[in-house]
Amino acid sequence: MAKISEGDLGAGTTAVCSAERRGSLRTIPAGVWALGFVSMFMDISSEMIHALLPVYLVTVLGTSALTVGFIEGVAEATGQITRIFTGALSDRFGRRKALTALGYGLSACTKLIFPLASVVDWLVAARFIDRLGKGLRGAPRDALVADISPPHLRGASYGLRQSLDTVGALLGPLVAIALMWLTSNHFTVVFWIAVAPAFIAVGLILAAVHEPTREKNVRPIRETGRFTKVGSLSLGSSCWLVIAIGAVFTLARFSEAFLILRAQSVSLPLMLVPAVLVVMNITYSLSAYPVGALSDRMDRTHVLAAGLFILAAADLVLARATGIAGLAAGVALWGLHMGCTQGLFATMIADAAPPDRRGTAFGMFNVVSGLAQFCASVIAGALWDAHGPGSTFLVGAALAILALVTLFALRGRLRRPLVAVDE
Repeated sequence: MAKISEGDLGAGTTAVCSAERRGSLRTIPAGVWALGFVSMFMDISSEMIHALLPVYLVTVLGTSALTVGFIEGVAEATGQITRIFTGALSDRFGRRKALTALGYGLSACTKLIFPLASVVDWLVAARFIDRLGKGLRGAPRDALVADISPPHLRGASYGLRQSLDTVGALLGPLVAIALMWLTSNHFTVVFWIAVAPAFIAVGLILAAVHEPTREKNVRPIRETGRFTKVGSLSLGSSCWLVIAIGAVFTLARFSEAFLILRAQSVSLPLMLVPAVLVVMNITYSLSAYPVGALSDRMDRTHVLAAGLFILAAADLVLARATGIAGLAAGVALWGLHMGCTQGLFATMIADAAPPDRRGTAFGMFNVVSGLAQFCASVIAGALWDAHGPGSTFLVGAALAILALVTLFALRGRLRRPLVAVDE
């Protein structure tokens, strides 16, 4: 075994042979593929509901954009904050599948609430519990991907899981559009049908995902006796820098609910509003895996910088959009920025965190990002109600540029880890 620094790898020096890299999609472990399909089915279910929920709240129940922003902010923040506890628990006990399956199961059960709810309070509760389930599974699942995948395929593995997740997020709105057309805009029928793929996801994780054998030198924290309040947060300076950059980035990336409201503001027919998420997820799903694989071959901060630049461009286009063409261009750019950043942040956390604290690291990253997204969504809703959609997206562009400046200011302190490879 020889230890080499990935940061020092040049164009002609690689951690694995070029043939192995060319076959990276085929050599990604089966467990990563299984987790990707679990995410896909759950996202089909979730996006069938979430593609319609903001419009349902505003047009049927008469809520304001600020209320939508508050609901989305609380829901997302709850899910993210939960991850710090489940991530730490998965580190302590060295078992990640059980918590991941529990989170998917809880989200599947909450899907039953949406078609039964008739008032805002019930929908708020359902959205809250659904995101709580996402929070339960998020950090253990992300750490499980890192446990399963070899270091030289880590970016590709996260990119693949993200791509399959986004395929589900693409199919969900398409199914919602078809059902809205077939049922003459009957929201409740769509919500009922969305229950089925959620339970398929639960069955798949129970049957097809297996806990990997832990490396001999990486023991559960409960066996090392080092699980303390201070020790559990000893993630290293590089990991905390990634968390800080992620927080600034998340302030610029408010909820996709505002993309749906933007579609309504340019008079897109109600039945076609979910098409916004379709367009976004096409560019998202097509870019996530190639970007993840690319980040295995070059400086990850360069790829992240490109994603932040694209986010700023998307915000500027959406701020000025007056018709469907401008809306589509802005939404497509939004999806592209997500493909360049979402899996990449997970990869950077996995790179920077100690192996026995990956769950805690993912949890901390998500709790900080969750608080930032709550602030972002509430601010976006307040700006929308006070000054219209243009101001919301212009402020988002300014925050994206701030995140880009922060990244360049700190990039010199970010280092790729040492990777052990066979000679």
